[in-house]
Amino acid sequence: MNIAIILAGGKGIRAGLPVPKQFAEVLGKPVIAYTLDIFQQHPEIDAVEIVCVRGYIDTMWEICRKFGLTKVKWVVEGGASFSESVRCGVEGLSGICADDDIVTIHTGVAPFLNPDFLTENLRVAREKGNAITSYPLYSLAGMKSEEHPDMTDTWFDRDSIVCLKNPHSVRYGLIRDLYREAVATGLIEKVKPYTTTLMFHMNIPIYLSPGSQMNIKITKKEDLELFEAFVMMKQKKQREADGDEA
Repeated sequence: MNIAIILAGGKGIRAGLPVPKQFAEVLGKPVIAYTLDIFQQHPEIDAVEIVCVRGYIDTMWEICRKFGLTKVKWVVEGGASFSESVRCGVEGLSGICADDDIVTIHTGVAPFLNPDFLTENLRVAREKGNAITSYPLYSLAGMKSEEHPDMTDTWFDRDSIVCLKNPHSVRYGLIRDLYREAVATGLIEKVKPYTTTLMFHMNIPIYLSPGSQMNIKITKKEDLELFEAFVMMKQKKQREADGDEA
């Protein structure tokens, strides 16, 4: 079984919106609904769990009903950080998932995801036990100087670096035990709040699956405008395709 955990627990303060950015509407539809629809339509996703910001759980269920998101089976409350929200989602599936089931973690404010990359992410996770979506670093890379943060004095070969993105998929037993051990040892309080950083610190190899820099996470108002243009372009192409078929 493949279950998606969609993170919608953030407040989106940087976007400066009156509602969390996952609930901001683009052409009459909330961002979170666009993201969920990718998983709703994907043939390999069996069910979806949403990790939701406090106070919006009823709103989330209303969105699911309105937009026909029937694969959503559970909505649980999120935590104060990405890592805490993932842990809430993972523990919420305890007793539901078998150890070999795959959970796919994706943020609700990344609605640009190409379904083909989700397919590849699931494939690698089934073969290797985990997978994180990645793409090559196309720009030049340097590291800020410790003494002078307004300059760089270390050069990186960009061909040796990849950019990591959601979604990432993991066998349920692995990610459940990962978070439980991180809590028990206090590691979860010591590293940046991401699943991948926990895996690095616990010496768990991370496998890569192909992705694209187009898989943007909406952070600011300008990103919402970009996504609106993206949706309008897709709608235009669909109308043209429907016209050709007619």
